[in-house]
Amino acid sequence: MTAEATVYLVEDDDAVRDSLQMVLESVGHKVASYSRADAFLEDYSVDMAGCMVLDIRMPGMNGMELQRQLNARNSILPIIFVTGHGDVPMAVDAMQRGAVDFVQKPYREEELLGKIQQAITADIENRADLEEKHKIRAKLADLTPRETQVMELMIEGKANKVIAYDLDISQRTVEIHRARVMEKMGVRSLAHLVRMVMAAEESNS
Repeated sequence: MTAEATVYLVEDDDAVRDSLQMVLESVGHKVASYSRADAFLEDYSVDMAGCMVLDIRMPGMNGMELQRQLNARNSILPIIFVTGHGDVPMAVDAMQRGAVDFVQKPYREEELLGKIQQAITADIENRADLEEKHKIRAKLADLTPRETQVMELMIEGKANKVIAYDLDISQRTVEIHRARVMEKMGVRSLAHLVRMVMAAEESNS
């Protein structure tokens, strides 16, 4: 089950952190705040959903290093960096590493709130997409080796009699396997089956 969407706020300035948390909570966001990047990393779980608001310059582990650590763990939690004027090149580099946005200090609360809502919406969509792909892969794993062979030839567009010839089995046997593939995958058309398999392959790329 997906965790509740939360804004993970990592900011070493107590006043800034407390003020932003209050603003976020006043508009209905659930917030978890941290004064240190390593403290967040200790709590990190792949199930965390929502987004991060992360300061770049912090004592100890900085925001860039935390991003690298999260990337190494295959995190998909969207990151919005908060930067000083001199940190813009770093922020651009951070976006190349997967951050979704950055805002410069001093920032307008409305601007940051808008970016946070966009990031949370994107995270919800990404997680729904991943969950669907996991379901497809589970269905594919449930196929027998022979059903998988038949399915691959179906996707190539080969007729039943051609599949029967290629696999040295009867056309009736192909029809039975074909029906089982469609039933197990939960599809009614070949086009739908092709889309599902393509989606599963994209998730492995």
